[in-house]
Amino acid sequence: MTVESVDTKAHEDAAASPSARPSAAPADRDGKETIHSLSVDGLRYAYRVLHQPEPVTEPVLVVGGALQGMLGWPQLDDHIGPAATVVTADLPGMGSADPLPPEVGTEILQRAIDGIIDDLGVPKVNLFGFSYGAALTFNCAQRTPDRVARLLLGGVPAHIGPEQRAQWLRATQRLAAGQPEEFATLATGVMMCLDEERTVANRTIAYRYVRRSILHAALHSPHATAALQRALRDTPDFSGGLSGVPTLVFTGEHDTVTGPERQREFAGTIADGRFVTLADSDHWVVLERSQEVADLALRFFTDRAALAAPYLTAPLDPAR
Repeated sequence: MTVESVDTKAHEDAAASPSARPSAAPADRDGKETIHSLSVDGLRYAYRVLHQPEPVTEPVLVVGGALQGMLGWPQLDDHIGPAATVVTADLPGMGSADPLPPEVGTEILQRAIDGIIDDLGVPKVNLFGFSYGAALTFNCAQRTPDRVARLLLGGVPAHIGPEQRAQWLRATQRLAAGQPEEFATLATGVMMCLDEERTVANRTIAYRYVRRSILHAALHSPHATAALQRALRDTPDFSGGLSGVPTLVFTGEHDTVTGPERQREFAGTIADGRFVTLADSDHWVVLERSQEVADLALRFFTDRAALAAPYLTAPLDPAR
């Protein structure tokens, strides 16, 4: 594995050697933002660190969905940054990272996450996984629970039914037929609640953002399209349970990718797991209720009363 560290506030003046490790742990960086380049099995990827010199909790490592790279979490920077070092990533196949070969599975992404934690040089991290990233971070916590202080999982695709798979097949057929506009429209419909009888905050803005991101990937980023296809095609493994890691699972109350009750059932397989829903949102709750999600994350990672947040609808402790 190789690494380079670049201070993004002075990257035009100096660039670190590809073989150089960061010279200090995040807490020693005086609030700077740095970008680190790693590799796994010859695939280059990167992670970004917003350093908090006086943290009150462990670093927060964020792994998002197929279209969410390391620069897509400004609300977490604003809310969590004053309390903890925030770490975001472009894993292989995402963002600026090298594309994943078609035959490669998620195991390499697991090792990429391990590489980030190793490179941070801290005993434990808080993990935040959203959508496709929820599977990766959950599996990471299962493998190395001693390295995870807390686990926050959002929009967990714990159960993808035949209807969603059929919709996605239709979308990919449009892409294969050279119809990216139709592909973007159908793919967005798979991931969002478009039922006008259900209230979704900022629905129009979120829809435009998601559709535009998918269309841009289809037109300009072939490996990003492949990542999106992999995320919606593969069956994530959420079996096996988890113990020893405090975990909070959240989703929008109108999530149509995996319904809230299915996600609640999944949370019930975790020994120290809790489940909540956010009002007026669907699977893309991190866009539609971005400030509330950031507040929920801050509450959870700093051991404040996350379950008492006012924007939650009928918070539930999973039955066991």
